[in-house]
Amino acid sequence: MKKRSSILLTAIVLTLFLLTAGQGFCKDEKLLFATGGISGTFYPLGGAIAQVWNQKIPGLNVTVQATGGSLENVRLLGSKDAEVAICMNDIAYYGQQGLEVFKAKNEKYTNYMAIGNVYPDVIQIFTRKDSDIKTIADLKGKKVSVGPPGSGTEISARQVLGIYGIDYKKRQDLKPSYMSYSEAADHFKDNLIDAAYFVVAVPNAALQDINLTKPVRLLTIDDRMFGMITKDYPLYSRFEIAANSYQGQAEPIKTIAVYSSLLVRSDLPEDLVYQMTKVFLEERATIAQGHAAGKYINPQIVTSGIAIPLHPGAQKYLKEKGLVK
Repeated sequence: MKKRSSILLTAIVLTLFLLTAGQGFCKDEKLLFATGGISGTFYPLGGAIAQVWNQKIPGLNVTVQATGGSLENVRLLGSKDAEVAICMNDIAYYGQQGLEVFKAKNEKYTNYMAIGNVYPDVIQIFTRKDSDIKTIADLKGKKVSVGPPGSGTEISARQVLGIYGIDYKKRQDLKPSYMSYSEAADHFKDNLIDAAYFVVAVPNAALQDINLTKPVRLLTIDDRMFGMITKDYPLYSRFEIAANSYQGQAEPIKTIAVYSSLLVRSDLPEDLVYQMTKVFLEERATIAQGHAAGKYINPQIVTSGIAIPLHPGAQKYLKEKGLVK
């Protein structure tokens, strides 16, 4: 009887060992999470997501790293210097296809896949409320922050302003300043620039701070220009900044957005990414408590506009929930 009990106990222990081994949690799993600048959305939102992962997934230790944003994040994944990243969907696609800035340097990275959309990065182009700049076309000849060189923000600025006939690369139709959001905020407050091009969640802390001392005017992208933009760049979608998103902004502002998604290296274990996807979606209310952009996490549109493959772990979870076929 004792021998039989001993055999049964051994079988149970072995089964549990195999199950946990299959989950990839037998040893500590340490992941570096590439995000963005501290004044943007990626860094604080990434911190909120990492905190939930660390709390809910046994044996997982995710460290958040501030970076230059989407472009650098693709390169960090490609060079295996990071395992997880937040990235604008268009930049993730360009990285895998070797397009845009990646083409210029003959770069192409295919070792990363998607978990799902996090939130919409909203194009927020602003100037001072007392400025003579009333429309985006009025930016010609002005000093404008367009984001760090080759960043997701700068690529977006070049694309969108180009549709308006503003070429700051070849023709110098405006005077570009290649700055981070925090640098742009300081320069705007000191009247060193006339306007700035941000691609961030609504509301943005840096923009809120600017608005307290230098009231801003957000510039509109009307329906006709939206159609022209999406004809050339279909990953952009319509977005309306709700009234009162910023102090003194009485009316809604029509603009555009591109979703940013969670990316992981393709070589991460399927079962680990399954758990990461599960926690990311099921604990979205907790993530939203950590950062307001978390309120945009929506299982129903978690794959909308993603132009790169889903990681098998993410796909498995989403199929179980009927969110993908």
